[in-house]
Amino acid sequence: MRAEFPDATHHCWPSSVEARHGGQIERCHDAGEPKGTAGPPILQAIRRAGLGNLVVVVTRYFGGTKLGKGGLARAYRAATARVLLEAPRVAAVPVCRLLISVPLQFDGEARHLVARHGGRVESSSYDEAERCVLRARVPAGARGRLAEALQEMAGGRARLAETDSAPP
Repeated sequence: MRAEFPDATHHCWPSSVEARHGGQIERCHDAGEPKGTAGPPILQAIRRAGLGNLVVVVTRYFGGTKLGKGGLARAYRAATARVLLEAPRVAAVPVCRLLISVPLQFDGEARHLVARHGGRVESSSYDEAERCVLRARVPAGARGRLAEALQEMAGGRARLAETDSAPP
């Protein structure tokens, strides 16, 4: 935002991001405004809207009218609340990262099954003898169904291991 609006007086922001193991990690910055008059009020508007996994930047130009600390806080909170009403929403779906190992002849079918279950193959390797290893991100709710489908397809010779949870 500083690069886009270099002549603005303040670029205040908070962020609210889901932690890997639950909860929210929240940060904010007043960007030269009096302490607590910009970042925290913007963060309050985000909480009231019930949103997470976002960063909001409010850019302000000083126009000569002094609002005082309370006025600044109300202005930042209100501006954020108005913007959040119109902001597009994207549902966050919990995902897991999997290592999927199948016999080489099932490589294409395994990739197709990952896609059919809403996942995405991030990388693949062929290091093991006669086996393909896929690194994939899959919606957590589809993991069990995918495992069953892979085992059925490969005649019980598929191996799955969860590498770690991933943010949506």
